[in-house]
Amino acid sequence: MADIFVTGHRNPDMDSVCSAWAYANLKNTLDKQNTYIPVRCGNLNDATKAVFDQLSLTPPGFLKDVRSRLAPVVRRGEPMVDVSDPLTTLIPLFQTNPAAVGVMDGSRFAGLLTAEAVNSFFLQDSSKKRPSYHFVIDTIPKVLPGHFLKKGEPAEFTGPIAIGAMKYELFCEHMDAWSKEGVSPLWVFGDRDRHLQKAIDTQVPCIVLTGSQYKAYESVDLSRFKGSIFLSDADTSETLRLLRLSVQVRELLKESMPRLEDEMLFDEAKNMLHTGKYRALPVFHGNQYLGFVSRRCFMDKPRTKVILVDHNELQQSISGLEEAEILEIIDHHRVDGIHTDQPIYILCNPLGSTCTIVWTLYRRQWVPLTKKVAQVLLAGITSDTVGLKSPTTTETDRQAVKDLTEIAEVADYPAYTETLFSYGASLVGKDPLMLVESDFKTYQEKGMQFGIGQCEVTMLDDSRRFVPSFFEALEKSRSQHGLDFALFLITDIVHENSLLLAAGMGTLESHFAYERVSPHLFFLPGVLSRKKQLLPEVVRVLEEG
Repeated sequence: MADIFVTGHRNPDMDSVCSAWAYANLKNTLDKQNTYIPVRCGNLNDATKAVFDQLSLTPPGFLKDVRSRLAPVVRRGEPMVDVSDPLTTLIPLFQTNPAAVGVMDGSRFAGLLTAEAVNSFFLQDSSKKRPSYHFVIDTIPKVLPGHFLKKGEPAEFTGPIAIGAMKYELFCEHMDAWSKEGVSPLWVFGDRDRHLQKAIDTQVPCIVLTGSQYKAYESVDLSRFKGSIFLSDADTSETLRLLRLSVQVRELLKESMPRLEDEMLFDEAKNMLHTGKYRALPVFHGNQYLGFVSRRCFMDKPRTKVILVDHNELQQSISGLEEAEILEIIDHHRVDGIHTDQPIYILCNPLGSTCTIVWTLYRRQWVPLTKKVAQVLLAGITSDTVGLKSPTTTETDRQAVKDLTEIAEVADYPAYTETLFSYGASLVGKDPLMLVESDFKTYQEKGMQFGIGQCEVTMLDDSRRFVPSFFEALEKSRSQHGLDFALFLITDIVHENSLLLAAGMGTLESHFAYERVSPHLFFLPGVLSRKKQLLPEVVRVLEEG
């Protein structure tokens, strides 16, 4: 099961958004093994937003980029331990060779333990200084077979492990020296009644008796002893080993380590781990612990799976596409060669709209078109073909509209078209830069990079008063995108004419075959299509200029 994103181009128009939504719906119907998620890599224009609002549908969500993220390589569902668990709980977990074990404090994440941290803890036994441990009385019977003869105070303490096996006089010297230093060992005795009595008189915190069959404690007065006495069923050697393992896991969590977020870039997380001192790091989604990653997790880079609709050029697509795995391309534009590692499915038809192509796929796969799907596809086709008036319109587009109007229960298509374009027709109160970039595509031809934006209106005369602000916005957009020049096509979908603004073209402007209205402004009678009418003229100007 994989998440596969279906995305249109940057600065998405209605066809781009509607085709992504409808194609994802089709793929989810046909393929139950994966989840197809419609997304957009730019803001919705007013008309597209209005269509989805009126249909009470959620439009494709915004996706910033498709760069490889950390989330797919996180080790989830690995066994975890609690801070109060003894170290013995770690042994079977690390025997399965995990890189780390998550530690919880109840429901709260407490830390991550690596094999190195565990080894470091036990290596202290080989240091020159006698190791000291923090003992919790209630944890001892979880590890050591036996039972309490007496359970007292303190409930927990810190001290070394000591064995009372030496001559009594020497034992007393050690006991008295430790008492003066404030050291409180956990004492382990065999059949040593005098040693036991001395420890009881000294009020040590805890005593563990081995070889309990000798019952040395029966000859000792325990009534005034405040500490705890545990009778071990194990021999002295095994008792010592297990006592070390009775230390709680929390004692190994000596330092906090950096936390990673699941939405971090894969390469960023990899660099943090490979250049740092940790061999594994915890991963979170907000405040929720998900799992961890080790260095082995970064051996293979995951790639986001993507389907492109309504475009096929890298510079027009979602950011990070070069890192993604492209599975399909559904488009109606010229092909400009995106490189893929493997053969992929490409359906590129010279139709008036990508939504028309998606309609053909519904019919080809015998998938019923619901009223909602029909309404979305109809909006996309109508927008991109300018109500079937654009020169890009084909007979297939007309057949699609005829079919979809019946399913969508649209009785008056011309009235529907007029209403659809009225959603975004007014320029009053619109931010010029946002309008210029709302449907803006970049191209590279003859060694020059340029962009063409387009918006639809219902009256060109009303648009002329906005030309100065549009030109300023167009120049700003050109500069921000590092383009050689930029064009903005204002299309009157009622009278089927356009105005063209040019920024940064210099003397190339004089080669246009259009009527110059004023500096940088041209009148384009009968021009509705950026793709089929304006772009070929721009290419001609570049070739001849």
